[in-house]
This record gives sequence, structure tokens and C-alpha cells, in this order.
Amino acid sequence: MSEKTIQLVIKRQVDQNSEPYEEKFSIPYRANMNVISALMEIRRNPVNANGDETTAVAWDASCLEEVCGACSMIINGKPRQSCTALIDQLEQPIKLEPMHTFPVMRDLTVDRSRMFDSLKRVKAWVPIDGTYDLGPGPRMPEAKRQWAYELSKCMTCGVCLQACPNVNSKSEFIGPAALSQVRLFNAHPTGAMHKAERLETLMDGEGGLSNCGNSQNCVQACPKGIPLTTSIAALNRETTLQSFKNFFGTDHTA
Repeated sequence: MSEKTIQLVIKRQVDQNSEPYEEKFSIPYRANMNVISALMEIRRNPVNANGDETTAVAWDASCLEEVCGACSMIINGKPRQSCTALIDQLEQPIKLEPMHTFPVMRDLTVDRSRMFDSLKRVKAWVPIDGTYDLGPGPRMPEAKRQWAYELSKCMTCGVCLQACPNVNSKSEFIGPAALSQVRLFNAHPTGAMHKAERLETLMDGEGGLSNCGNSQNCVQACPKGIPLTTSIAALNRETTLQSFKNFFGTDHTA
């Protein structure tokens, strides 16, 4: 066991209505630790850097392999996944904060309902009624399947919303995650049946596509490297075409 220690400064909050405060921790160093394993060590022995007993830090995690998206937080000023944030690659003291775009429930745990409500708003799913066998659906061209697969990597972690300056408590902007999912499900052969409805939601409702400021912070922060700004550019074109269809009328359903 090494004599090295890890210094952490964690922004804590008892509940939604309490004032945040910082608490320092010093824990034993182990090789190949990530931020999650450091938090697990604090949970095992909740004693702060002053040697005082305290409560265990609240945080979210599930898969621990950058798939579930639950362990998002701000680490040394940058929103990212804590399961892939290696201690050896971080400057100490390591400062951990909750994503302030979302309401803080406790410590590093936030309520991401805003993001999930946006996905509901744009119908980010393939609508298939019934449980009976409908047979194989239409095949997607390989070129389209390749870029659609990149969009499907979204794990609703919320990092892109935290990085976006247009997503805040004073804005209804749905954010880049939901916009990218509109493009994904509009590309699906079955999902395309609601293409016009999704586009009109982005065009007409408060917080739609026009609220994007094109800062491109989202694409730089995305843990999965999803081409979010490419999707937003494509949706600008699609909504323009949809506005012409709405004005002039069309016999085409696509």
C-alpha cells in the first residue's frame, strides 16, 4: 500500500432547499483508481480531511463503464463521466461538483427530469403498437445506418446540457441531446411516420431549435463523440423544408 493520498474537495448539499458547502477529504491512493472508486472509499469510511466523522457523499452510478450515463458530474471544472475519470490523470486537489444545469437532490446527485421530459416532448422512440409479430421491417441503407448508429450511442448522461450555455434555469431550450434524437428517429423507417410532428415541435414550441446558439460546447463535451452539431445543422435544413411544406402544402408524406 502506497503512502500517497488523494485530496478531494466536494461540493455538498443536504437537500434541494439547503445551502451548498464544500468539504475536503483525504483518502489513501491506489493504482488505477477512478473518481467513482474514490467516492466508494469515502462511503466506506466517511471521515473528512480534518478527521471528523461525516455523512457519506451521495452520487449516482450504475454500469461503471460509461454506458448508463448516471455518474455525470463536474470534475475540476469540466462536466464528464466520473467512471472514466482516472485519478492519475487529474490535477489535485480534485474538485467534484454536481451539474448545476439540473436541480441538485443531494451532494452530487441531480434530477435529470428536464432532459427526459424533452425526449418525451419530441417523441424520441419508434412507435410500434401491439405485441404481435409484424414481420421484418424495411431495411435502412448502410450509409444511413452508419451515421444513425453514432447518434444511437447517446446515454442521456446530461453532459452536453451542462456544457451548453443556452440550457439554464431561465431558458426552455430542450438541448442538444433531444435534438440529436429527433434526427435519429426521423431517419428510422418506422420512426419517420412522426417526422413532421417532431420537426414542428422544434419549430413551434418554446425552447426549440431556434434557441440553439451554436456555441458547439456540446460536441466537445460529449463522452461518446456524438456529432451533435452536425445533427443540429441537418435539423435546421429539415425544419426549413417542413415550413415550406406547411405553407404550400404537399402530397408527400416524407
